[in-house]
Amino acid sequence: MKKFLRLISPKRAVRDFADQWRQPTPHRWPIVGVALAATFALFSLFIPDDQRIAPRPPELIYISTWSDDRTEAEIIASNCANQRLKDEIEDRLAQRAELRRDIYKALGRATFVDVDEIEQQIAADNEARRAAAEAEREASGFTEEIVGLSFEEYCARAER
Repeated sequence: MKKFLRLISPKRAVRDFADQWRQPTPHRWPIVGVALAATFALFSLFIPDDQRIAPRPPELIYISTWSDDRTEAEIIASNCANQRLKDEIEDRLAQRAELRRDIYKALGRATFVDVDEIEQQIAADNEARRAAAEAEREASGFTEEIVGLSFEEYCARAER
């Protein structure tokens, strides 16, 4: 390796380049152009993002799906209809979860797993979580009076 490094010298490299440059070649300038373009393209990759021009912000067009002259009763009725739909979807999901639980219980019993013990452990864990959440809610000062109207009372306001 020392022999190889001894043969390399900057003075010799400059002299070799000058000798090659002085030789008449027909494609000298196009090769120089390609070399400069490639060098520029390579160095442009290293420009940080914050030095580039920021893109123009997009033009926003707001489309209102509700009429501007809706009354409070119409708004409340719409909210109540959406809440009823959400409750129906949650009920269906709960039914499917119960069916899935029953299937897994049957599978567990078929494979000799103590399903009842696992259920008791899950119930105890859920009760502990519920108690912790209740204690946290009480510590934060949350009460039903602060929340205000119940869902039924809120929906009854639309009928008045």
